[in-house]
Amino acid sequence: MLTITGLSAGYDAIDVLHSVDITAEQGDITVLLGANGSGKTTMFRTISGLIRPTAGEIAFDGRSITRRPASAIVSAGIAHSPEGRHLFPKMSVEKNLVLGGYTRRRNRSRQRELLDQVFELFPILHQKRHDPAGSLSGGQQQMVAIGRALTADPRLLILDEPSMGLAPLVVKQVLEAVVEINRTGIGVLLAEQNATQALRIAHRGYVLAEGRVVLSGRADDLLHDSDVRAAYLGM
Repeated sequence: MLTITGLSAGYDAIDVLHSVDITAEQGDITVLLGANGSGKTTMFRTISGLIRPTAGEIAFDGRSITRRPASAIVSAGIAHSPEGRHLFPKMSVEKNLVLGGYTRRRNRSRQRELLDQVFELFPILHQKRHDPAGSLSGGQQQMVAIGRALTADPRLLILDEPSMGLAPLVVKQVLEAVVEINRTGIGVLLAEQNATQALRIAHRGYVLAEGRVVLSGRADDLLHDSDVRAAYLGM
């Protein structure tokens, strides 16, 4: 579904990513692991069209999206739930969710269907749909952030550190929701600080260090390789 070849990108003419190659297969959960500053967020922002690469290509369904604007990338089927959530705190939960489907606004019936699917996935959001998003707990706000991306009707969902700052029980709920989303056929590209839990739900994993892929393979292989765990995953 997504093929990244020789990708370099960064900020102010200084590259953070250095000739990265990554493939995310149709319908898989692909996890990116690495310490803070390894380049995961830069990778996601580049895929989403928020950063222009300095080299390399990004292809989605066999078509280049390397220099397309962010809105066109969303319309093509990629939605990004960023680290830090970036909700509109004074707006209601429902309005935050509807904004995620802006590129689908001409199809009102599909927009309603997607919103209902989010409420089915996260029932608490239906109960709180009229509440300001900023009044919700951290875990509930993360559900809004994921739900907002889902209302864009993606075929590939990018999730950047969805469990950051959440209590262990809420982390479990969020990752279970990721699995449920994937079961519907949506591919997921996930950056996650909890390497063990991420690898348990993923199909394939990549380890980034200083903007380079230092390791890749089947998630189960990475999870059970003691050398990999000690050297790259802090486990």
